[in-house]
Amino acid sequence: MATPALMPVYPRSAVRPVRGEGMYLFGEDGTQYLDMAGGIAVNALGHGHPVLVKAIAEQAATLMHVSNLYGSPHQERVAEQLVAKTFADTVFFTNSGAEAVECAIKTARRYHHANGNPQRHTLITFNNAFHGRTLGAISATNQPKMRDGFEPLLPGFKYAAFNDLDAALALVDDNTAGFLVEPIQGEGGVSVATDAFLKGLRKACDEHGLLLVLDEVQAGYGRTGTFFAHEHYGITPDIMAVAKGIGGGFPLGACLATEEAAKGMVIGTHGSTYGGNPLAMAAAEAVLEVMGEDGFLEHVTQMGERLRGALEQMIPNHDHLFEEVRGRGLMLGLKLKSDSRRFVAFLRDEHQLLTVAAGENVVRLLPPLIIDENHIAECIEKLSAAARVYVPAADD
Repeated sequence: MATPALMPVYPRSAVRPVRGEGMYLFGEDGTQYLDMAGGIAVNALGHGHPVLVKAIAEQAATLMHVSNLYGSPHQERVAEQLVAKTFADTVFFTNSGAEAVECAIKTARRYHHANGNPQRHTLITFNNAFHGRTLGAISATNQPKMRDGFEPLLPGFKYAAFNDLDAALALVDDNTAGFLVEPIQGEGGVSVATDAFLKGLRKACDEHGLLLVLDEVQAGYGRTGTFFAHEHYGITPDIMAVAKGIGGGFPLGACLATEEAAKGMVIGTHGSTYGGNPLAMAAAEAVLEVMGEDGFLEHVTQMGERLRGALEQMIPNHDHLFEEVRGRGLMLGLKLKSDSRRFVAFLRDEHQLLTVAAGENVVRLLPPLIIDENHIAECIEKLSAAARVYVPAADD
């Protein structure tokens, strides 16, 4: 069989969206889908949000790209807004979450180099983590499906069980730079970090001169009902990678850091041709504007509670199929007793409900943050209808 023009690295479904409106996507054939996937937590404002569309259109007609050879009032403005809203003192803009993670790794290593401790280059990461698809990012996970065939990988990572503080601390030695962790593991199964775990990592960093590096690419930007997920824990990181919701659908990411953690990132240590281009910054400002409106995050919290409650009420009616609800806010996972990927396909193809599979047989629900009660009711109706007739495969 001839190789297609589009490199076949994705197991693409037959759904071919050509238009979006609010909570819905419309396929090439006109089929309407309820989008509870949100572009994998990217389309935070839904599809075609007027504030975002207007900002992108106006900026596209003015200036799209000039490179980082020149001063950027657009980047400065958005960076200042992020600094004002977060723990960070400084921001580097990227094009994706994987790039943001790469910048975070480099920032952590460079910090210790600047302090005269170049041997402190190892980051302790966690089982089932997902940090992106670059060589650095796949080196930061121990998942064989990410790593196989790409060796030799980047050295400088150790792996501990997620939520096992003692196991993580046992790996600390003279070469440790810090910890790289997702507050909620998305791809890994929507597993939520415990208070004791994240607070314990923060304490260990403070006691041993290490850096706490958070990957909030999926959990950040309002997804859990706070601007960033770590706010639920009463801690702050030293470095943080963000993306997905930051551009509302426009490709964008960022690495945020404190002044101290970023001390090694001086001229010539990092760069990006497209990162922080004016068009991306227009999208970022629009997202911040909408998320900054009174009641926006409270709405996410309320809808998250109602969606979780509805899912939990549904489970006893279909306990042959469903096991539990995981997650926080509008980053929820429905754990199945059988293959979640097969069920996700069934929801998509037979009930026009878009969700995302994750590890540990979890179905991820990552809807646009503009979801309302009617959409939740529609989602539960479709899930229930599917569960009534779904037959797991014999080998599930």
